Amino acid sequence: MDLKECIRGIPDFPKPGILFYDISTLLRDADGWQVAMGRMARAVRPYQPDILAGVESRGFLIAAPLALKLGCGFIMLRKPGKLPGQTVGLDYTLEYRSDRIEMQADAVEKGQKVVVVDDLLATGGTMKAGIDLLRSSGAVVAAVGALIELAFLNGRSKLDVPVETLISYDR
Repeated sequence: MDLKECIRGIPDFPKPGILFYDISTLLRDADGWQVAMGRMARAVRPYQPDILAGVESRGFLIAAPLALKLGCGFIMLRKPGKLPGQTVGLDYTLEYRSDRIEMQADAVEKGQKVVVVDDLLATGGTMKAGIDLLRSSGAVVAAVGALIELAFLNGRSKLDVPVETLISYDR
């Protein structure tokens, strides 16, 4: 199955000149979604994660069912102020703005093996921040996984862990 056929491109969203890859069409395609989760599981399983860390917000849609499939835990990497209890965070800079990513302070134990998961790998800035935050809490980040990679933005070059993606766009 060609998963690209299950993903809709929306031009000029969220602003002119951007082509948005909309995964909602994949999510509602039962066969496509099953295939995608099966392929993601095969890609991530060799890293033997204890926990998958989903990046807000569409990363949750990939990481949560994938964690069930792999039989491991799931934690959320979120924007500030979205998680209850004590949190730890990291401020980071993207090409066009600054941001912050947080997780609950007790989300990972020292030495736990984590794979960071998002729907899309673009410039790599948010994935790198997630890796750095997890490492600062003692986690061992084994890899990152994404459904889609915008290869022309070369985001994987910012990451010092293996990168697993299912679909790549070169423009």
